[in-house]
Amino acid sequence: MVKICVAGACGKMGRRIADLAGKDPEIKIVSLLESPDCPHVGETVEKVPGSGDSVISVISESGEAFSGVDCVIDFTLPEPTLEHLQECVKRSVGIVIGTTGFSPESELSIREASREIPIVFSPNMAVGVNIVFKVVSDICGAMGKGLRVKVDETHHVHKKDSPSGTAKKIVSCIKETCGVEPRVEVFREGEVIGEHGIVFDSEFEKIELRHSAKDRDVFAAGALRAAKFVKGKPPGLYSMADVLGI
Repeated sequence: MVKICVAGACGKMGRRIADLAGKDPEIKIVSLLESPDCPHVGETVEKVPGSGDSVISVISESGEAFSGVDCVIDFTLPEPTLEHLQECVKRSVGIVIGTTGFSPESELSIREASREIPIVFSPNMAVGVNIVFKVVSDICGAMGKGLRVKVDETHHVHKKDSPSGTAKKIVSCIKETCGVEPRVEVFREGEVIGEHGIVFDSEFEKIELRHSAKDRDVFAAGALRAAKFVKGKPPGLYSMADVLGI
């Protein structure tokens, strides 16, 4: 049994994580965490899914929320995520970070914290997207020099970071494998959950690779899988590739 705290519990992702956790017999929700200005702080939730018969209140104190948990799942914003991270270090609690938009300095703080606690940090928790990361590297490595690559990504109009963390990771895979600087096109449309495409164009052939997220549950499911993975792990910075064994 993995005991979790859901940070950002009243947000879109937090709600989906809590709902899916309630259907997973290997997960128990211990606490629900929100920012102090959230109107739902202090509200009592009767029999939260995945909490057994417990009655849980939405709270804003991270120290209290992290007491007695194995792992925190955090899909909030960079600033609160870093605050939660420091509390996890104090309490020797693992954390799964699905938040994106970190500065290089913030990412350094995450790496430093991973010397003390186990952290799963990924720009995208979807299983399929992490397979795409691997395939992108494989294609670049096999097709070699003279390759032209284009990346496009589309998300909902509310998304704050642009390009997305997923697109940046795809670009990183391409640059590290074959040294090519891909062209990146960014679109923000309606309520699109997440679409990413990569076109590999060489002298004699072209390969197109595309991933579409059909539901936010794909990210929630991946986060819960990561929470199971991180429990009991030694300190370190893990990726979803580690979680999936790819």
